[in-house]
Amino acid sequence: MLDKVLIANRGEIALRILRACKELGIKTVAVHSVADRDLMHVRLADEAVCIGPAPSTQSYLNIPSIISAAEVTDSVGIHPGYGFLAENAGFAEQVEQSGFTFIGPRADTIRLMGDKVSAIEAMKKAGVPTVPGSDGPLPDDNEAIHKTAKRIGYPVIIKAAAGGGGRGMRVVHTEAHLTNAVQVTRTEAKAAFGDETVYMEKFLERPRHVEVQVLADGQGNAIHLYDRDCSLQRRHQKVVEEAPAPGIDPEARAAVLKSCVDACVEIGYRGAGTFEFLYEDGGFYFIEMNTRVQVEHPVTEQVTGVDIVKEQLRIASGLPLSIKQEDVKLNGHAFECRINAEDPRNFMPSPGKVTYFHAPGGNGVRVDSHLYGGYTVPPHYDSLIAKLITWGEDRETALIRMQNALDEMVVDGIKTNIPLHNDIVRDANFARGGVNIHYLEKKLGL
Repeated sequence: MLDKVLIANRGEIALRILRACKELGIKTVAVHSVADRDLMHVRLADEAVCIGPAPSTQSYLNIPSIISAAEVTDSVGIHPGYGFLAENAGFAEQVEQSGFTFIGPRADTIRLMGDKVSAIEAMKKAGVPTVPGSDGPLPDDNEAIHKTAKRIGYPVIIKAAAGGGGRGMRVVHTEAHLTNAVQVTRTEAKAAFGDETVYMEKFLERPRHVEVQVLADGQGNAIHLYDRDCSLQRRHQKVVEEAPAPGIDPEARAAVLKSCVDACVEIGYRGAGTFEFLYEDGGFYFIEMNTRVQVEHPVTEQVTGVDIVKEQLRIASGLPLSIKQEDVKLNGHAFECRINAEDPRNFMPSPGKVTYFHAPGGNGVRVDSHLYGGYTVPPHYDSLIAKLITWGEDRETALIRMQNALDEMVVDGIKTNIPLHNDIVRDANFARGGVNIHYLEKKLGL
């Protein structure tokens, strides 16, 4: 087992990693910016190192500072969490080259999955279902682009190969708008990602966002932990997640779960990962793979009993998976609400001092948060301040527990999106299950 792990992140995920390390007897090092000296995990870690000023470019994205912190503290492994450098192949490479263990996939795997075109090609080869598309980057030949669009059928979507987070994509409904859409997306991709490569896919009009959680040890062993539904989104950002995804065709589910496990073996995957799909009319269509732990991993932990972060640490230590596929059983249902420090109406960030914080409790309630009374939410980072998770023996019970937990939760001193979540979990269509990715934005009038 790794002896000492540096946690290269902040907030609730840093605290989540610290707790997993403690359970495994691993010593911890917290790195933090000047603005984050009062974070909960910084107080609880065995050692803490300030790695720079508040801006993330000078701290949490500063690779030399993070590696220097690992060196001076004699750390063995570095856990990137999610966001920041978690899917940066160059960071993973430098960590390994500096003699440390990167707690995640190999750099070449991150690079393969980070490029959407190469990822789709790899998934097709492994038998994972994909969206009908251009089967590679779009050429400079305008006539060939139009032929591709006709073959796929309108509407189509143009995507940046290096895109992510909802950026670098444009929907085209008619042939007349295709040429301009490709040119504009290329320009945006070059500006945002330094790579103007784009590709084309069929645009699914009413899909759900369903993803599959996997674990693989890089030694030929891989398992799935079933699926999650993440369809409630605003501007491509997930708001509420649940596991398992409701109303999925059993045969389609079994086939896609198997294909994801097979793909992990095919590409020699190591660590935790998530295959993201669009699901429409009983069909799954691969869109991307996230090569890290996800924000929404707790709902999967609640319904499978598997500690995903501890498995990450075991795998990085060179140990084989501690569980086999036949050991993984679905038990009940779980929801997660992302609690953000933001105005629930206009979604503007709301940093400031938390004057009072009360976490809800009771059977089947879990709160992953770094908040405490007197803590000041800084304005420099993502607005996520807590994840509220509820479990029940069935979906209805888990949903009622979420309604009750939201009623109990108190965060004073700043604005939060708790009122939005209260509205969502009492929405009749959401309660029935299976709403599509456009539902929340239509509900909000966006």
